Amino acid sequence: MTQTQWTAVDDYITDLLIPSDSALDATIQSTIDANLPKINVAPNQGKLLHILAQIQGARRILELGTLAGYSTIWLARALPPGGKLITLEANPKHAEVARQNIDRAGLSKIVEIRIGAALDTLPQLANEGQAPFDFVFIDADKVNIPDYFKWALKLTRRGSVIIVDNVIRKGAVIEADSNDENVQGVRKFNRLLAVETRVKATTIQTVGSKGYDGLTIALVIAD
Repeated sequence: MTQTQWTAVDDYITDLLIPSDSALDATIQSTIDANLPKINVAPNQGKLLHILAQIQGARRILELGTLAGYSTIWLARALPPGGKLITLEANPKHAEVARQNIDRAGLSKIVEIRIGAALDTLPQLANEGQAPFDFVFIDADKVNIPDYFKWALKLTRRGSVIIVDNVIRKGAVIEADSNDENVQGVRKFNRLLAVETRVKATTIQTVGSKGYDGLTIALVIAD
């Protein structure tokens, strides 16, 4: 198996199941035009998030890591009338690009972008009484994943779903002596997850146009 084949299969799936969408296509193009990191989820992964949020019946969604708003749009479109999505982005440039994309998608009334370090804005959400969120997608810096997950637990309820992306790190997650702080952040998160009795969780490996990685799916089973 090669990256070329993984990408070809993703393209095949996308062509069959994920029709071209002007708002999403424009969001991808804006990422290129603004020289943002090309780390948005793949189309089939975006649709997976959309479906999972709908299965859960989410009315309030929290996203950590907006970038250009690609996954934000997928998730916001899963919300029912009256739903709300709050997305946290540390980089003001990314947030501005995302705001334009969200406006273009017609979602500005249900999506709120909070600018600033997530470990600063998460306590603000708690103080404002924004919780509980039904669905949380964590796709931000990996060093702080353990703390993001702790906050996700504080801001959710029994029955909420928490998704954490990029947790396999091309297989480097098994390297206990890795010098990569992102790998060590994920490993710390995994140790935390293994003993956390408030969730039922699993992690799956993925391959595709974004390479070899994986995601964790956690169901909150106790407050």
